[in-house]
Amino acid sequence: MTSYEGTHPTVVVQVGDLKAHIDEQLASTIGAIWECGFDTFTCCQDIGESNADWPEKLPHMTEWVDSRRGWMLIDFPVDSGLAFLSAVANAGPRDAFYARMTHWAAPDAWDVNVKPIDWAMYEDTTPSQFRLHLLQVSFPAYDLPELTHRLREHAAGRSVPPARADWSTVGR
Repeated sequence: MTSYEGTHPTVVVQVGDLKAHIDEQLASTIGAIWECGFDTFTCCQDIGESNADWPEKLPHMTEWVDSRRGWMLIDFPVDSGLAFLSAVANAGPRDAFYARMTHWAAPDAWDVNVKPIDWAMYEDTTPSQFRLHLLQVSFPAYDLPELTHRLREHAAGRSVPPARADWSTVGR
């Protein structure tokens, strides 16, 4: 089943009790994430496309929206996000993909952030109380096949022994 209610077409993904409409390009990857036992909040197959109308109301966001075209996003609860990153790193070689996902200065480095949230944003009469809420992972769309492959390797119990990484792209 395909839905076109949001910016991107979605398909229903179900793994056990988990079921959601997922952007179609991310559907198999989110399924693999859930099969590995990691929880997610949201995802987007092209952040720039999804937020293309932001600069109309928020002109200061123009550069950011343009820079996110062709980039995907997956939001996790913090613990699941950290476990996801470890699983993906351990399920493949320490190659250029690994460098992008682990080092901020690598070409096309993944953008990984822990986002605190103030619950007072949703209830004006509540005192501010910040909590670590989500781990947000943004990556170039061209990394999706390798990401999905590594998740499947992790789910199958296969890992790659630690080895020296090539850090030349980050100046090490």
